[in-house]
Amino acid sequence: MRIEVPEQKQLVQEAVLPIRWADMDAMGHVNNAVYFRYMESGRIMWFDALGITPNPKGQGVVIVNAFCNFLHQLEYPGELLVRTYASGLKRSSLDTWVTLARVDAPARICANGGATVVWVDFPKQKSAPFPPWLREKLQGAGVHASPP
Repeated sequence: MRIEVPEQKQLVQEAVLPIRWADMDAMGHVNNAVYFRYMESGRIMWFDALGITPNPKGQGVVIVNAFCNFLHQLEYPGELLVRTYASGLKRSSLDTWVTLARVDAPARICANGGATVVWVDFPKQKSAPFPPWLREKLQGAGVHASPP
């Protein structure tokens, strides 16, 4: 099954990450699980820029689902252009999307994927509305609610 990344999304973060020798598996290409780490790195850099820091005694984001479409093999050596997007802002969740391309071929998407994140009150172990300061930052970055 292939899940499509929507066209309606807002670019919120770009980063360059190295493809490390240790990222490869016995088949000579980047291991499938590592693609999720690349996507996580893009998301975490964006969250850091927003001022979201993990706080198990407070509130923060958790991932409720994640997927990846593997389109072209990645191999060492090289650098990745990790583009993170967001859309579908709701009361306590939003959708994040990522494209992975080599820096030396930025138009060729090697993988894409996404994750839905939910704002959670960790001590209560339940979702909570995004705080107003964060909702303002998200909307200021161009992340808007999904159409009904």
